[in-house]
Amino acid sequence: MSEMRFRDEDFETFTVDGLDERMTVLKERVRPKLEALGEHFAPLLSSITGDEMFVHVAKHARRSVNPPNDTWVAFANSKRGYKKLPHFQIGLWKTHVFVWFALIYESPVKGEYGQLFEKELDTIQKKIPQEFVWSKDHMKPDVLRHSELDSEQLKTLFERVQTVKKAELLCGIQLPREEVVQMNNEEFLSKIENAFRTLTYLYRFTQKESV
Repeated sequence: MSEMRFRDEDFETFTVDGLDERMTVLKERVRPKLEALGEHFAPLLSSITGDEMFVHVAKHARRSVNPPNDTWVAFANSKRGYKKLPHFQIGLWKTHVFVWFALIYESPVKGEYGQLFEKELDTIQKKIPQEFVWSKDHMKPDVLRHSELDSEQLKTLFERVQTVKKAELLCGIQLPREEVVQMNNEEFLSKIENAFRTLTYLYRFTQKESV
């Protein structure tokens, strides 16, 4: 099995100055691991969601000035893209690895999903583990800890994704850099797999109704 766990030098990619310079390091150092993670987890996600999942590694092609502060591989049930669909992500900032179930602002159906989440509020509050986190913006590392959200705060998150055009909703885990570099490959993959198995709950009940 190829090495997919991130090391200190992978996180250090995001300290390299300059767009071209950082992209060169990212392509050489980090992207091969993202591609390997994609190949490893696409069959698992296809199996546990019931939808064939396709791999999309971030290319950052639209950037012309600012170098990326994070990067990722996404999984969605379309070959053509993932941004408009409910999807999964594995990626990293310089401080941590993230594993997400994501509805981002490009999705035309995120409002309908927000309604479904609001209906299932009590169940979601119980089903999502306390150590999981929520995000309102995939472009920022800030998160809200599930353990610290009461039902009203969670409801506000679900209402926001229904009413605010640029609103997003992501749920998952963050693994601190200092923990990741101490893991072996198997421990790292196990953490991600366990997170995906939990997050599939959110993906699955969006399949229950036509949205």
